Amino acid sequence: MNGILQPVVLSGGSGTRLWPASRESHPKQLLALLGERSMLQETLIRLEGFTAAKVATPIVVGNEEYRFIVAEQLRQLGTAHAQLVLEPVGRNTAPALTLAALLAEGANDPVLLAMPADHAIAEGERFRRAIADGLHAASHGDVVTFGIRPTRAEAGYGYLRCGVAAEDAELPFSLDAFVEKPDAATAQRYMESGEYLWNSGIFMLRASTWLRAMQTLQPEMLDACKRAWAGGKRDGDFLRVDKAAFAACPSDSIDYTVMEKLCDHPELGRAWVVPLEARWSDIGAWDALWENAGKNSEGNVVRGNAVLQDTRDSLVFAGDRLVVALGCSEVVIADTPDALLVAGKAHTQQLRAVVARLKEQDREEVSTHRKVYRPWGWYDSIEKAPNFQVKRIGVNPGASLSLQLHHRRAEHWVVVRGLARVTRGEGVFDLRENESVFIPLGTKHRLQNLTQQPLEIIEVQCGDYLGEDDIVRFEDVYARA
Repeated sequence: MNGILQPVVLSGGSGTRLWPASRESHPKQLLALLGERSMLQETLIRLEGFTAAKVATPIVVGNEEYRFIVAEQLRQLGTAHAQLVLEPVGRNTAPALTLAALLAEGANDPVLLAMPADHAIAEGERFRRAIADGLHAASHGDVVTFGIRPTRAEAGYGYLRCGVAAEDAELPFSLDAFVEKPDAATAQRYMESGEYLWNSGIFMLRASTWLRAMQTLQPEMLDACKRAWAGGKRDGDFLRVDKAAFAACPSDSIDYTVMEKLCDHPELGRAWVVPLEARWSDIGAWDALWENAGKNSEGNVVRGNAVLQDTRDSLVFAGDRLVVALGCSEVVIADTPDALLVAGKAHTQQLRAVVARLKEQDREEVSTHRKVYRPWGWYDSIEKAPNFQVKRIGVNPGASLSLQLHHRRAEHWVVVRGLARVTRGEGVFDLRENESVFIPLGTKHRLQNLTQQPLEIIEVQCGDYLGEDDIVRFEDVYARA
């Protein structure tokens, strides 16, 4: 029996039903929705205190678009040495888990614990107990999935039909059927029967078990992933795969690709269901966040700078700007610097269609926040008009922007916090608080923070074009084009 448990955190997805807080370039798993840590961070620490097996350094599989945010959140947890596998394009969870299995297989074929990065599980000890209950079966080549006892007839979840209890007390039920998202009437019947659990989306099996199932059930997908992995390379903290090969990979979920078919292929091993007796939610929409968050005596969930009066059973998700809710009931208010959502709580499931409309209109609010994170820090576009833009820029301690120039804009920098090392043309000099510099159009320049304190500047851009693609890089420690 292998005593190594390999956490695999699947960090894809865009979380459109939590817009405007969740965006394509900064999705819900990177947000602190239920506490001080992001959902990704909560997932990574969920196995702390697990003693039934040695826990390996986690593998995180996610879109390369937000690789630097993920790396920073790992650094904040002290797990900066996690293995970060970058997907050049989204191809759903089955290819993502296949990449992780290819990485892990050579390391003594550990037991993979595949966990979505965007789920909330409130009772950590019960979660760890459930993992321990399924570890024996997974170690011996079986597939283990984890089920949630349904509290309502939910048509948005997959269902697991449980069979007979196993003789081994550590293996509660056989998996008799895996059913993806039934209609409402069928979901009601499932719930009343007592034979079904919700699919949590958490799976446990050996790397070789997954690859063998893929070879039998999805050989084309497996071949594409193998080509992508073989053509990949290490890039600093990241493991990149070949973009063309991965783009040619079919897109599908673990559920559809393997789990639904597993019961018809006994040669692939047995499948078991372990009930996960913990408060679980996928926080798929604002109403689910309201359900799972702590409420005040009026049934309200309040985040950020907000004042509520005569308001009940509502969720207010505010930022720095003051939000006042007066005389409201059963509403969701989500405020960000560039977008505001006001919705009836019962209608938040329809938000995906609204986001699709915004995407058709090419609205940049779908993909990015006003505040954008970069490997060196962040920038906030606080004002923009024809021929000028004002940004507030934060540079992390020890970080550096690329040596670059712009063909169509000049820049003025004013230091408001910290000490800046500035390269302008052939000159290199320091700027302190309340000092400024002008960067003429077409001049090579670089901004650095060589101290251990944060650096903030105000940047005023002037020119006939202010797009982020007007950057020519000459040197960059983050290997960007």
